Amino acid sequence: MNEDLIIGIDLGTTNSLVGVVDSGFPLILADEEGERLTPSVVTYLKDGSIVTGREALRLKKLEPERTISSVKRFIGRPFDQISTEEKAASDYKIQPASFGIEIPLSEAETTSPIEVSAEILRRLKTVAETALGHGVSRAVVTVPAYFSNSQREATKSAAESVGLTVERVLNEPTAAALAYGLDKLDEQQTVAVYDLGGGTFDLSILQMKKGLFEVISTAGDTQLGGDDLDLVIANAIQRRLKLDDLTTAESSRIRTAAREAKESLSSSDTHLIRLPFFRGNESFETEISQSEVEALMLPVIRRTRSICRRAFAEAQNKGVDSIDHLILVGGSTRIPLVRRSLEEWFEIVPNLSQHPDEAVALGAAIQAGILCGRVREVLLVDVTPLSLGIETFGGLMNVIIPRNSTIPAKAGEMFTNAVANQKNFAIRVLQGEREMARDNWLLGEIEIPFKPGPKGSARVGVQFKIDQNGILEVLSRNTETGKDHILEIKSSAVDVDDNSVEQMVSESIDHAFDDMNERIWTEARMKSEELLPAVESGLELVGSKLSENELTEIHKASTLVKGILTSDLKDAAALKQANHTLDEATQNLAALLVEAAFE
Repeated sequence: MNEDLIIGIDLGTTNSLVGVVDSGFPLILADEEGERLTPSVVTYLKDGSIVTGREALRLKKLEPERTISSVKRFIGRPFDQISTEEKAASDYKIQPASFGIEIPLSEAETTSPIEVSAEILRRLKTVAETALGHGVSRAVVTVPAYFSNSQREATKSAAESVGLTVERVLNEPTAAALAYGLDKLDEQQTVAVYDLGGGTFDLSILQMKKGLFEVISTAGDTQLGGDDLDLVIANAIQRRLKLDDLTTAESSRIRTAAREAKESLSSSDTHLIRLPFFRGNESFETEISQSEVEALMLPVIRRTRSICRRAFAEAQNKGVDSIDHLILVGGSTRIPLVRRSLEEWFEIVPNLSQHPDEAVALGAAIQAGILCGRVREVLLVDVTPLSLGIETFGGLMNVIIPRNSTIPAKAGEMFTNAVANQKNFAIRVLQGEREMARDNWLLGEIEIPFKPGPKGSARVGVQFKIDQNGILEVLSRNTETGKDHILEIKSSAVDVDDNSVEQMVSESIDHAFDDMNERIWTEARMKSEELLPAVESGLELVGSKLSENELTEIHKASTLVKGILTSDLKDAAALKQANHTLDEATQNLAALLVEAAFE
């Protein structure tokens, strides 16, 4: 059966994901750290080793010229089609090769967009195999709808080079439409997919015809995306701080700060940009507002409007007069300015029911499930009236099956020991809508013994499964021993009287502010308790390589965190900001630790 399994892959410009259909339900697979997004970044270290994902992103500050990102912009394209502006905007050099483009790492070393993409795909394959517990060799891989044949073939070659048979190269808008469930629409319904990713943009008009999606029109720009938004913000930061003649490393740091500002200002009014020890002992900081950043981004976002009009004009020529659904794909669509602009341009409220970063990967997983027979018609007999989850470290409610999930349903997560030398793991099964475990209903409890060891050394998989009869089965597995523990809870998961449900939901609304503040404080406190000993340990290992100013900044930030922790005020926002300040102050320390690990 494992040989028949097909995984779905979204090979993105900024981030990549891998998914699969399990028991008829599509899900995104997480790596060993619980992260579903894998940064599309690869670092080629001087000792010949290759680092991919988050570690490569961290190494970018130390090895900017040997760290490759946003390579999707160049895959399958001949060098003579790369504009001067594209070359200048790239964080690394590119040069012509006998077949397309090559990327010099040193005078004697080069790599290529296909080889870089292959390393990202290799990492995704490993994530899938680790999560599933067996090998995988077949995949559906997504590409932008307007990708040329050479770009599609190059993407396919990258996958095949790491042992993946590509069963289908799927257009990203079609994958997104599948994820949103739009394949269930009536005939002749028209869908617009607005996909603004890290490095590419396209708008596709699709229509359901005879049970299949037909792409009516598509228009896009392979050089328009979140990277371009980062660039205009970075240029503004550089002008404001009067920083001239940037090195490659300095340019990379400003671009990273710009991206962090863009993401932060999607949910806050102001953001403090800090560049500690930017040039020797010289540090810089400046505050930037959401309105300032929106003014910078607006000309870039407006470029998408003319592309949309082009796609709409082509669709009108083919008899499409109106759009029934507008769906958003790509991390950049989370920017409030993008959403406001789309509502104004299209006069239609976008469908926001799916995570824009994950929609394409979910659709790829669904298509993969269809091809290997894992997606079938499922009779949905009921829904879960309240969320189901377990208590995690700090007394938090960790939801595994959300409220109003259709049943049968199945979901799971991997957990680890939160403290060193822990001998067992108590799985307390909860039902309810409150943020703190104590405020929800306890349905049952299992205790899983495991071998004492360092923090994070044990792995316990927890899976919730509700059948058509509303019976909840909680399976927990110690991954070291392979031993399963099963708790069966009859009816409680679904058979709850309406008054109790109404009371629980009402209480969750009444206490929402206090509950969320307590949750944020608890999460920030746990982050602090993890950060402080890690910083002390790091200083013992490589502290001698830091300057006096850096050490002073780190000690100052650590003292601030400790002070807020011991205060009676429990100021969650202040602790969160203090953690961020300590994180920023220890960036160079973290980079030195990563470097030391590879020596």
